[in-house]
Amino acid sequence: MTSPVTSSPLDAALAFHQRALDVRVQRQQLIASNIANADTPNYKARDLDFRAALDAALQPGGGAANAGVLARTTQGHLAGNQPAAGSGALLYRQTVQASVDGNSVDIDVERAQFADNALRYEANLMFISGQIRSMLSAIQG
Repeated sequence: MTSPVTSSPLDAALAFHQRALDVRVQRQQLIASNIANADTPNYKARDLDFRAALDAALQPGGGAANAGVLARTTQGHLAGNQPAAGSGALLYRQTVQASVDGNSVDIDVERAQFADNALRYEANLMFISGQIRSMLSAIQG
């Protein structure tokens, strides 16, 4: 019999930031998709609730692969359209100003959200770097 895989203390120490980075990457991809579709008629801008997606990723058995998956509690339930793996708490962005072609992308809002998310991603990387430096300092004495 094989024993279950246990995570190392290093994995446990960095798990939160790893999951936060995964959710940040997912959000960056959504915002980039919004920017790419700024001129697509009837395209609805998408975003995700970072807090809800991170909470889902931090749950046991959560993670990006299981976030946002619908559960069937009875055989009579229809499977429905399952969100993409790792979709977390996908939402439609509220429109600030309606457009004639039905597109809800506000390029200024998207650029600001893109820059904000990128800055927060960098902050997560700095936290991880600081944790690793602290651990190395403790190890080296």
